Formats: sequence, C-alpha cells, structure tokens
Amino acid sequence: MEVRRTAPVKIVVPDGRRSDLHETARQFLYCANRASEYCWDDTSYKNCVTSNTKARSALYYELHEETDLVANLVQKAIRRAVQATKGCVEHWKNGRRVSQPEFTSWSIVYDKRSATFYQNKVSLSTVNGRVECDFELPAESPTPYEQYVLSEKFEFRTSTLQYDAVDDEFYFHISTRRYDRDGEDDSEVLADTEHQTVLGIDLGVNSLAVASTGRFWQGNDYDHWCREFEKRRAKMQQRGTQAAHNALLRLGKREEGWRKQYIHTIANEIVKEAVETGCTQIVFENLDGIRERLRFAKWHHLWAFRRIVEYVEYKAAQQSVAVERVKPNFTSQRCSRTDCGFTHEGNRHGEHFECLKCGYKVNADYNAAKNIGMRYVQKRQHRLHSLPMSESVDASVNMRINGGLMNGDGYQPLAET
Repeated sequence: MEVRRTAPVKIVVPDGRRSDLHETARQFLYCANRASEYCWDDTSYKNCVTSNTKARSALYYELHEETDLVANLVQKAIRRAVQATKGCVEHWKNGRRVSQPEFTSWSIVYDKRSATFYQNKVSLSTVNGRVECDFELPAESPTPYEQYVLSEKFEFRTSTLQYDAVDDEFYFHISTRRYDRDGEDDSEVLADTEHQTVLGIDLGVNSLAVASTGRFWQGNDYDHWCREFEKRRAKMQQRGTQAAHNALLRLGKREEGWRKQYIHTIANEIVKEAVETGCTQIVFENLDGIRERLRFAKWHHLWAFRRIVEYVEYKAAQQSVAVERVKPNFTSQRCSRTDCGFTHEGNRHGEHFECLKCGYKVNADYNAAKNIGMRYVQKRQHRLHSLPMSESVDASVNMRINGGLMNGDGYQPLAET
C-alpha cells in the first residue's frame, strides 16, 4: 500500500541568495509555459501532447540552452506542463471545455537530485549554483518534518518551493512516500491512536469560509474590491496609451498584493480558531471539480479557495495542526443533524438550508461545514472500529461545534470552566 505525506516547512534563505531563487523561479515558469504551448492544441484534445517523453525529446535541449537551469529543473518544468495538459484533456473528454494551462504562481519543483536534505537544512539548485537554507521549525515536537522527512520509513519525492510575497518568506512543501509491505498503513494507525478534534471548513461564494464552530468569514468586502479593481482595469484598457498600460501593470500588482493579504488574514484566523478551540485537524472538502460544483463562482472566488487551503496548510503546520481533505459529495444537500442525515437537493435554497424530512433550519454554509467535519470523523471512527482486537485503542474522534463536540453518537456540550 502506498502512503504519501506532505510536510510544509519554512526555510531561511541567506540574504545574498534570495535573488537567485527568484530568478530560478522565473526561468522555471518560463520553461513550463513554453512546454505548455508545445503540448496544447486548441482544435482538439486528441492533438494535445500528453507524453512526457515526447515533450522532453522536443524541448529539453532547447530550453536547457536558453536558460541557466540545471537539467533536473528543466525536466521538471516540462513534466509539470505535461501533467497539467493531461488534466485538462481529461476535463475536455468529459465535455468541460478548458483552456491552455498557464503557470503564473511563484513555484519551483525539486527532486532528490536538485534538493539535498540534511538534519536541519536543505541544499537547493539555483541558476547560480547551490544555496543552503536552514529550516525554521515549530518548537513543539514532533513536527510533520520530523515525522515524515526525517523518518527512515518515508522516502523523499518531488516537492515544491513556494514564495509568499506578502510575508516575504519561502516555504518548501516536501512530499514523501512509503510502501507498506503488509498492506497496513502504520502511520494512519498511529494517528488513530490519538484523540482528535476536528474543525470542519466550508468554502463558498457568499461566505468565503465557514467553520463548524459557527465562525463566518464573509466575502462581501472581497467581492466589492475585486469588482472595483475590475472597473479600474476596464477604464485603463479603454485608453490604450502607454501610460495607461504602465498604470495597468501597477494596478495589477497592487490588486494581487491586496488579494493575497486578504486571504492571509482569513487563513490566520482559521488556524487561530482551530488552536483556540483545541482542534488537532482542520478539514476542507477536496477542491477537485469545484468549478463545476459552484457554477456561479467567479475566477477570484476559485483563486481564493485554493489560496485559503494552501495558506492554512503551512500556517497550521507551524501550530502542529494537521490539514485533511474529504470528498465533497452532497455536503451541501445533507442534513447535518446526527439523528437525521437526510440528503436531497431540495433541502438547500441559496443561503438557507431546511431539511425536508426533519425540518432542521440553519445557514446552508454552516450546515455544509458540519457535514465536512463529520465526514472526516466518520471515516476515522470506521478506521478505529475496524482495527483488530489486539490493536484496539482508547481514542476519540470528535468535531468541534459551537459550545460542544459532535460525533456519530450525537452532541456533547463542553463543561463550563
């Protein structure tokens, strides 16, 4: 059985070498976008290139000559474009028209040859030789880095370096993998032996995020300013002058910085909510196919959803809180009362939820947040119950809600202190 784990780690880059990483990222994205152009064909998905061997044979020597990247980074850039094209082709085959993949977010993909790990630091290939970066790890132990990257059971896999422009910090999302010889995932058994408290989070259009504790992060201001920036861009584009073009570029950078800062604030508050309510897990629904599920969501909503999850992942890791994902099926249509669970599309009416069976009335996004959290709780409870008697453990899995805890047996109010 294959088990994969990701450990997000903040790295400290020497002041004199930060520009080397920025230039490496620029050239990496250049290669990925060049490869995307080669792989894509607007006329038919049958003409798109989805073979990594074919794309590498056609592009590798040219891109290696055009850039200062080491061979492994050029190959990873090409592979990223091929994988993105494959995903788009699958959507296209299923009748969902998509456009050519474009890579704009700061990121570099490293493998075991371009990234070398030591106990508390990593050596990364750049356009100007290797740079050694120390890890900045949380004080509490064990951290995900210690559990997976330093573990002899897990092996290092392709990982991603990312840059947070708002905080001016670099984060390395380190992917690891192990194969269990007996078909048993020991790491999950270990996790199940501990008491877990879950915070469910629903992402949506009306409220960007809603927690199972009843905490709302409204999207009104976010929508308002995204519309304002859009109006300003339209006016500048109509002028068509060089000055307007320069102003448009400045506006784009200002908007990007504002959006990132806004989402950072929400991510910080979600992690704070988890810590203050004693949660060990933050659970989101899987974002795959979210464009189809939320047909009225605009591009800036979809961007925000992915950034919220991404930012929460590395911020939560610093607080020793895990981030999990569950399947999104019917979380907005299911009644979240533990004694009901009736699922029907008629239960939801916009922002309002009313169960057709039991009459339970509540905000629709809050109902979905509880369903997301409970889906993880039920999954873990099933895991615990399926353990052999010899491995039975005294562990509980609960979801945190307003004023108490919830699991498959119902609601348990918290004792007043």
